[in-house]
Amino acid sequence: MQPLAQVPSATDIQQSHALIQPYIHRTPVLTCQSINTISGAQLFFKCENFQKIGAFKMRGASNAALRLDEAAREKGLATHSSGNHAQAVAKIAQALGVPAHIVMPENAPSVKREATAGYGANIVFCEATQAARESTLAQVLAETGATFIHPYDDYNVIAGQATAALELIQDLPDLDAIISPIGGGGLMSGTALSTHYFAPNTKIYGAEPEQVNDAWLSFKSGVRTPHQGLPSIADGLLTNLSEKTFDIIKAHLSDVFTVTEAEIVAAMQLVYERMKIVVEPSCVVPLAAVLKHREVFAGKKVGIILTGGNVDVRKLPF
Repeated sequence: MQPLAQVPSATDIQQSHALIQPYIHRTPVLTCQSINTISGAQLFFKCENFQKIGAFKMRGASNAALRLDEAAREKGLATHSSGNHAQAVAKIAQALGVPAHIVMPENAPSVKREATAGYGANIVFCEATQAARESTLAQVLAETGATFIHPYDDYNVIAGQATAALELIQDLPDLDAIISPIGGGGLMSGTALSTHYFAPNTKIYGAEPEQVNDAWLSFKSGVRTPHQGLPSIADGLLTNLSEKTFDIIKAHLSDVFTVTEAEIVAAMQLVYERMKIVVEPSCVVPLAAVLKHREVFAGKKVGIILTGGNVDVRKLPF
């Protein structure tokens, strides 16, 4: 199957879903009556925290790797990532029996560093800046001939991430809304495409931390605008949108919401206490947005993608 060079079509997403089946879990959709009561809505949680490597990133990395020809794949896969995408690239490389070269910032969470190493990846550490990531990766690519799998600015990755919403819609075709967190926008743009194609009457929303509000700024202005780079507990959402992801988001979303750090922590604690499942801060941002904007979602059936559960349980923020 050929790599995708343009915005994925409905057929592209369906073909990607079929392609990655042997390498992913079909994750469950859970509900919680007490959270429904608190929110005033019917919430359906697509639990990608139960995905292989503990996050949705396995979908996009698998699709990108499997679309490479055999000669390219055998030279190995490479990426830069602070966590979940690193693990996904390492895991699919391990499954395919090819090398994985992962550039990670020195401050990447230890739980994610250890997991990436556990999948057999060659890890190269760099300073915690985007420039250092990119320059270190360029050196790795030159030395190894590996193929770079971008965390989000890649239509193959976007099509893979779109399969989470595809499954959610297959299970619940009559949702009023679907909401996803936004970092670099790979999951959000994939979610937007699947919802647009397969549930055209369902509204699409995104959510991100106030501290890293580039998607909100960009969506409101119509011009891609970077955030100020403030720290956030939602470590998976610190990247800015790319041109590919912003173009899709701009075309299909109804709105983008922002939430405070305290609202993220409160939503995370609520999931732990009421649902009894492990989630990381980034993945509860959409729930925090639903709780903050009850008037938008009141009485509606809302799909929420819980993106991952790779959290250091020794450092919970509550």
